[in-house]
Amino acid sequence: MNHEPIFWGETEIRNRLLLSLRPAAQDFMASRIVTRPFGAGEVIYKDGGAFTHAVFPHAGVLSLMAYMGDGKSVEKASIGLEGFLGFVMIMGGGDRAISTSVGQVPGYASWLSVADLDEALSEFICVRETMLRYGRLLISQTMESVACNSLHSAEQRIVRWLLHAHDRVESERFAITQQAIAEVLGLRRATVSVTCSRLQEEGALDYSRGILTIANRALLEARACECYQRIRRFAV
Repeated sequence: MNHEPIFWGETEIRNRLLLSLRPAAQDFMASRIVTRPFGAGEVIYKDGGAFTHAVFPHAGVLSLMAYMGDGKSVEKASIGLEGFLGFVMIMGGGDRAISTSVGQVPGYASWLSVADLDEALSEFICVRETMLRYGRLLISQTMESVACNSLHSAEQRIVRWLLHAHDRVESERFAITQQAIAEVLGLRRATVSVTCSRLQEEGALDYSRGILTIANRALLEARACECYQRIRRFAV
């Protein structure tokens, strides 16, 4: 499948779902989307809030977060350029968000209104097929992540998340705080700090002022559990 970026006007389209659509469907999407950047920590939707647009990231990472009454948090799922935010609408989940979606790694995305998404689903078979295919991918990734979070060490989980982020941003450097990593994985910040320091000493990564650099990906992959490759294969 061709994942080479294209341009709709001045917008570089990197989202793989949009790139996989047939030309007529792409033309429809190009005429309806609104594209803008999102920041780290930016709340896209609050849990239970009105869901007005599907969101297709081209760069960066969005997290679907669960926040507990005691202040703890954990990521339910993450979305990058391989997917979109809004699958629950296709499955008949209504017009309310079922998670708080947050920008974790800053980037940019295209917003498509629910009405336009419904029209695209009705008019173009390839849109429905593509969305359902992504749904299977998302469910498979989530199931693997549940197993990983239950069975593997904090370091393995941190490395897995960083590798997936690296795959999504397609850059050696990206902005992510240690506090954000702790929140998505349900870990103490001190645990993340110790792990990142150790990986930095080993030459696997470099971390300075909220900017993480993948210095040696092979070293990181060697420290990851098998879940990284198991999850990654679904997105290839």
